[in-house]
Amino acid sequence: MTQVAIPSPVPILGLHHFAWRCRDCEETRHFYEDLLGLPLVHVIKADRVPSTGEYCPYVHIFFQMRDGSHIAFFDLGDDVKAEPSPNTPAWVNHLALRVASIDDLKATKARLEAAAVEVLGITDHHIIRSIYFFDPNGIRVELTTVTVSESEMERLAGRAHEELHEWTVFKRSRPSSGDRVQTVQG
Repeated sequence: MTQVAIPSPVPILGLHHFAWRCRDCEETRHFYEDLLGLPLVHVIKADRVPSTGEYCPYVHIFFQMRDGSHIAFFDLGDDVKAEPSPNTPAWVNHLALRVASIDDLKATKARLEAAAVEVLGITDHHIIRSIYFFDPNGIRVELTTVTVSESEMERLAGRAHEELHEWTVFKRSRPSSGDRVQTVQG
């Protein structure tokens, strides 16, 4: 069997944008720009999807973060938001954004609560502290700040592959979820 040489990956420089569907672009703009302080910097309006040619009138809005990356949304004009995955707990899929300090977390929590946004936390995750809330589209947002030194993060990075391997061995040693159900029922 002949092996094909796979070229080395090109360097990924950072996140440009991550996009979701939104129910209403003005409601979404208010939340991200007025409450979280991310400026609306670009709007694309089109009738056809550039990559597929499919007819689907939309507006695509971009909010910029201080590092130059963006959060983006598609409003398809039908007042429908994306449905959460039925096989995934609501806390799993989320957008985590970094702030500079615990004081910034506290200030943002107070600001959101003053605007009647329900906020969970401040939660201690050993290397970060976070608050959690949902945007108007049902997307869970986390604001977080690092609370350990760079050397501690480097130490943990040095163990990351070992930790992942231990989880994989543990996971594979358990019966599959179908087998666990049968064991409980049987």
